[in-house]
Amino acid sequence: MKNSFIDSIKNRRSVYSLNKNVSLSDTQIQQLVTTAVKHCPSAFNSQTSRISILFGEHHIKLWDIVEEALRSIVPEDKFPKTAEKIDTFRQGYGSILFFEDTEIVSNLQKNFPAYEKNFPIWSEQSTGITQFAVWTALAHEGIGASLQHYNELIENQIKEHWHIPASWNLKAQMPFGGIAGKPKEKEFISDESRVLVFS
Repeated sequence: MKNSFIDSIKNRRSVYSLNKNVSLSDTQIQQLVTTAVKHCPSAFNSQTSRISILFGEHHIKLWDIVEEALRSIVPEDKFPKTAEKIDTFRQGYGSILFFEDTEIVSNLQKNFPAYEKNFPIWSEQSTGITQFAVWTALAHEGIGASLQHYNELIENQIKEHWHIPASWNLKAQMPFGGIAGKPKEKEFISDESRVLVFS
């Protein structure tokens, strides 16, 4: 059975070897990512997911911030390897920051107390869906990406530097760009161990 959506899912991989050679313009990338975010489902249609797209010097600045934050916690003898890893992200074309708006979550908890404990869980599900949708949309256009999580280390600096609203909680960072090197073959556990069918 041929299914282009499934093909796009298969093509979505963690690509760490990036360059700046992408076939889309900044405007086209913005439109692609914005549309993917817009049409992601969320509990109560709460639309809690937020993003920031960084190009050019802004993209570079993000990974400079991450590198300096890591310098304060990584042992000096191990830091060159860490810096090398961060530079692979810096070599990409841009980055996407994923946030969840905690103000919306808090308001839903107040307005629907019966589901109070569920809204933070549903918010996490929303950001996961959004990250996957954006990642897959980029992969469909031949753009490589990976998902990073330096959240607690950099959130305050990110908010201060780009004037991000205080209620936006940083969830992930996604460097993206041209694919400079293909990822390794992915190993899978058996379908039978993950999928139960009753008919």
